[in-house]
Amino acid sequence: MTPESIGSPLLWGGFLAFVLAMLALDLGVFHRKAHTVSLKEAAIWSAVWVSLAVVFCFGVHHWYGPERALEFATGYVIEKALSVDNIFVFVVIFAYFAVPPALQHRVLFWGILGALLMRAIFIMLGGAFLAKFHWAIYVFGGILVLTGIKLLIQRNEHYDPAGNPIVKIFRRFMPVSEKYDGQNFFTRVDGRLFATPLFLALLVVEATDVVFAVDSIPAIFAITKDPFIVFTSNIFAILGLRSLYFLLAGVIDKFRYLKLGLSFVLVFVGGKMLMVDFYKVPVGLSLGVIAGILGLAVIASLIANRRDLARGTPAK
Repeated sequence: MTPESIGSPLLWGGFLAFVLAMLALDLGVFHRKAHTVSLKEAAIWSAVWVSLAVVFCFGVHHWYGPERALEFATGYVIEKALSVDNIFVFVVIFAYFAVPPALQHRVLFWGILGALLMRAIFIMLGGAFLAKFHWAIYVFGGILVLTGIKLLIQRNEHYDPAGNPIVKIFRRFMPVSEKYDGQNFFTRVDGRLFATPLFLALLVVEATDVVFAVDSIPAIFAITKDPFIVFTSNIFAILGLRSLYFLLAGVIDKFRYLKLGLSFVLVFVGGKMLMVDFYKVPVGLSLGVIAGILGLAVIASLIANRRDLARGTPAK
């Protein structure tokens, strides 16, 4: 754990300016017109975001040392892994609301922009709370362990967007049209303002991200208390989530044991927080354990798929 933050006002301002510039470039230039994101485009953007995170990590290593760089890398891997769980949910949301492929990027763009703002608030509040109340780390650790166990038990549970309480409340106060109106979130029918199904999809994406943030942010605080490292590792992973979705959406079900791996990651990180006053797990060891768990989950999934193909049964 690091007692002081490396985030000077200049660093905070520079990083936020970088994020805003990349978002403006994304929506204003590369995705100005709604279109279906191809696998090639998604792969290129995924490589860009990962490369930027790697460059940033090397910068942290150069100016602030290997320990801070390891903290960033570990936080990034944790958040990137947990964000894969978002993809499972996004697939269900888009299928439920029948969001056209050409409009899915728009939903994810504004959804992730909202996620950036919410997570910034969560991280600032969480960092201040941990700094003032050390016992809160046990609460966060307990939440992660319980969430990991719940994910282990209910990893095949079906997510139902219609049951989201935010959707039910919203429908009471705002009528929703049955049809899409291009890429508009709102439309007028006979002079009356209606939300489109596209906005409902965005609303559910935002609501589910709040739930995911409850897991991911405490998980990174298990690695470092530095709000700047927590924020930057979290944001780099989130910025690459859209391209990762378009890259993996069609094959995400092939990784049948990934959620099992994520559950063990959460239990490990939560356990790390619970024993922080008795034994501090080295950051490098944490990174190795997390990467190992995820690697085994992916390899086991691929072996199981190959076994199913050899038996003549479709891969799950």
